[in-house]
Amino acid sequence: QVQLVESGGGLVQAGDSLRLSCAASERAFTTYAMAWFRQFPGWERQFVARIVWSGTTSYDDSVKGRFTVSGDKSESAVYLQMNNLKPEDTAVYYCAATQRLPITDYEYWGQGTQVTVSS
Repeated sequence: QVQLVESGGGLVQAGDSLRLSCAASERAFTTYAMAWFRQFPGWERQFVARIVWSGTTSYDDSVKGRFTVSGDKSESAVYLQMNNLKPEDTAVYYCAATQRLPITDYEYWGQGTQVTVSS
């Protein structure tokens, strides 16, 4: 079973930047899209950003203009550059991948990485 492994989380101050990374355990892992979600305490996971390897990206309104998703299809890797972080961005961030179209769900999930933003 392919695993997704996130890294790059940590504790930062408001206004700082972080870059999250996610890589699949197998380079030959073919996907149609990879995405980032986050989970606030007591809430369900929420969509943050997505990259479709055909060339499109999408974002939740709360992160537009501050976060940038990118990736390397050949490496089965996805990144999330987070700038101007706010305390309300504090959450566990998960990467996800799908091998199915249309994209309605994600079959593969990482274990999550904690991002904490202090005021």
